Amino acid sequence: MDPLAGMIGALVILSWSYRLIRDTGGILLDMNPDRAMTAKLREAIERDGDRLVDLHVWRLGPGHLGAVLSVVTVAGRPASFYRARLQGFKSVSHLTVEVIDAKADFR
Repeated sequence: MDPLAGMIGALVILSWSYRLIRDTGGILLDMNPDRAMTAKLREAIERDGDRLVDLHVWRLGPGHLGAVLSVVTVAGRPASFYRARLQGFKSVSHLTVEVIDAKADFR
């Protein structure tokens, strides 16, 4: 019975470790946790000629996402304008917005 109990214990540990590696691997490799949310964020920002050039979304905890986005605009809107556009996204609890003025001369 001891060898059988050892085999069952090994299978339980193997199953647990596989799930742990699968779940933490996505976090460590900075995988996008919710592609539908990313598409909705992009859709909310890319209106009126604005263009989302960089977007990173990651899970902070259960039900909470963080997002960093860079927006190129010709209208010269401030970051607060884009924050207001994204207020309907309750799961985005940490948001960083960078606004790049397309009219600015960067020479």
